[in-house]
Amino acid sequence: MKRKFNTTGSCNPQRHYMVKLNDRLKEIKENLVDCGDYFVINRGRQYGKTTTLGALEQYLKDDYIVLSLDFQEFSTGDFEDDIIFSQTLVKKLVTAFRYVEAEDQLRDQLLDFKKNHPNGGLGELFECLSGMCENSSRPIVLMIDEVDSASNNQVFIDFLAQLRAYYLKRDKMPIFQSVILAGVYNIKNLKLKLRPESEHQYNSPWNIAAEFKIDMSFSAAQIAGMLEEYEEEHHTGMDLQAVSEEIYAYTSGYPVLVSAICKYIDEDLDSDEEFENQEQMWSKEGVVHAVMKILVAHTPLFESMIRHLDEYPEMKQMFQAILFRGDEFSYNPDTKEIDLACMFGYAVNRRGKVQIANRIFETRLYNYFYSEEELSNAIIRMAKRDKSCFVQDGRLDMDSVMSRFVVSFDEIYGQNNERFVEDNGRKFFLLFLKPIINGTGNYYIEAQTRDERRTDIIVDYLGERFVIELKIWRGNEYNERGERQLAEYLDYYHMDKGYMLSFNFNQKKETGVKKIQIGSKTIVEAVV
Repeated sequence: MKRKFNTTGSCNPQRHYMVKLNDRLKEIKENLVDCGDYFVINRGRQYGKTTTLGALEQYLKDDYIVLSLDFQEFSTGDFEDDIIFSQTLVKKLVTAFRYVEAEDQLRDQLLDFKKNHPNGGLGELFECLSGMCENSSRPIVLMIDEVDSASNNQVFIDFLAQLRAYYLKRDKMPIFQSVILAGVYNIKNLKLKLRPESEHQYNSPWNIAAEFKIDMSFSAAQIAGMLEEYEEEHHTGMDLQAVSEEIYAYTSGYPVLVSAICKYIDEDLDSDEEFENQEQMWSKEGVVHAVMKILVAHTPLFESMIRHLDEYPEMKQMFQAILFRGDEFSYNPDTKEIDLACMFGYAVNRRGKVQIANRIFETRLYNYFYSEEELSNAIIRMAKRDKSCFVQDGRLDMDSVMSRFVVSFDEIYGQNNERFVEDNGRKFFLLFLKPIINGTGNYYIEAQTRDERRTDIIVDYLGERFVIELKIWRGNEYNERGERQLAEYLDYYHMDKGYMLSFNFNQKKETGVKKIQIGSKTIVEAVV
């Protein structure tokens, strides 16, 4: 069977190229399931939760009876009350027994429950489940995917409360060895979603759950392993390490984004005239091209992100502050917007600070915020008007971009106060840059250098790369240090020329553009 890269639904190694999960599965089994823990695999949308559950089910089957359910298969009416829910759950468990090797008597106990307790609710159901677990020759593991589907139903909270009660008494009352729930929302937030105005909204019955610490993102080495399998079948001649590191640089290992880049290169890039063969397609340039296409695609992941920005304006404001002003937010899971951003997978905790999860999310957010201002912002109109002046013979003239920005910025915003410019200056440059490179080039922010004083922008335009440092003027000494840092940064990228844009509030400043030489490096410095 011909395999392909998959971005919809769970992955199967017989049909799809996928990262090997054995180390992850071993860790889950040994550190959680074997210890009898109940836990939640709580990750952002399309983060590989369902794929992990499916693989884990197979991995555990020799030692455990694994009953796997999916709450998406339950209708709204199935959560109407505990009797309907209990009867439906038993029916689903009976079906789950078809796919496992287990004693017939275990399934028969469930069938007897349906026959003898047609109006049995959660209390009677758990007595039946306890008896079933007691009679089983192997411990039973219960998996439930898509628990978000139950998020607005009190009966599900009651179901969790029953699981908790039996968990606490399991030395006397046998019950499941382990219960594994999977979804975007953690159980605390299921309670929040159910009764958002309740003063007890965080008093979840699922406080018995062990913390799920296992990293589900893909490393560059894991991506390389997946591409190695592809290379064995297709013989493209790609540089596995270079391509996998470039994919990781854009995605930070977010599973569906990794697969999306690979899928685009494999299936769609061959129709592009820029790439003559597979080796050219499977390259850093091919990855950049795929990212550009993904950034303008309509996908469930991006649609969810934009919807969540509308639903949670505090999270949106936090992202704008991080991206445009370089504000830093200490990671605090008790802050609602931080907790939600990390739960959805849009942000992560890096060294105690909240950061956007990956370059693709970051650029998509920039583009979204850009579109909100597109009709009203004067500097965008100027950039669009002068766009033809910035591209000569298919090459981006970044010197002209910098020069024209200085003139435009001074004309439009030169009379504004320091606080206004400091808060918005970098934002205005990105708004100016976007329509110039739109559709042909791509840009991202170097997260390691972004803070309230400095931001580095990397622009890729038809295979040519530009490094631009944006900074707030803090005196000559600070400026000279920034020039040296930029020269070192150019070394990292093996480049001889870079750009610096300084927002200077000194009354005696000299605005304009000049070139300076630091060793073998040329820096074009613009001051506004």
